[in-house]
Amino acid sequence: MFGYFTKGETALWSMSMVLILVSFFIFDRESYMTLSASLIGVTSLIFNAKGNPFGQFLMIIFSVLYGIISFSFAYYGEMMTYLGMTGPMAVFALISWLRNPYNGNRAEVRVNRLSVREIIFMLALTAVITVIFYYILAAFDTANLIPSTISVATSFLAVYLTFRRSALYAIGYAANDIVLIILWILATMSDISYVSVVICFAVFLVNDVYGFINWSRMQKRQEADLRSFAK
Repeated sequence: MFGYFTKGETALWSMSMVLILVSFFIFDRESYMTLSASLIGVTSLIFNAKGNPFGQFLMIIFSVLYGIISFSFAYYGEMMTYLGMTGPMAVFALISWLRNPYNGNRAEVRVNRLSVREIIFMLALTAVITVIFYYILAAFDTANLIPSTISVATSFLAVYLTFRRSALYAIGYAANDIVLIILWILATMSDISYVSVVICFAVFLVNDVYGFINWSRMQKRQEADLRSFAK
């Protein structure tokens, strides 16, 4: 792995790990499952930012752990979203990324550009799923219903775009990170230990923003290579 990540990426990952560890030992010191999920999650993001399928493998593990954590605070929307949607979609994304390497390099996925028709289809499907989940979450008496429902919408957009290998996947996850920061800030009003989860998703937000920047670079480079090859 030496030389695979740039100095900036190594610094981003290292600082993210340190922030997560420090916040855990200050505010929590008990839930090692939360710590494990956070460390695995932020590691998956740096691999995802490189278009490396290993990031999707780590996301599967993170989804299981985060689903369990969400259940502990009656965030049933988060639990169902990650165990029933994000986790399974990460499996499909892993397969899709492995089947679509860039120039045979399995450490970098071939970036896909969505058509206008597919974007319209995606948004319509997201709207339908959001309405359905609203009533499901209401039936389960989910805590903070509206933010939880919005989280479902942003999560679905993120996993769909990830599966379709679009650079916009990181924007979907960044939007989801903002919603989750709000959700877990609300949770800290009942239990201060959840501050570590808030910091975790704040770190995720920074990493997802970088993911979008790097995927945009990858897309431009790959499309430039394609044009050069066509000539």
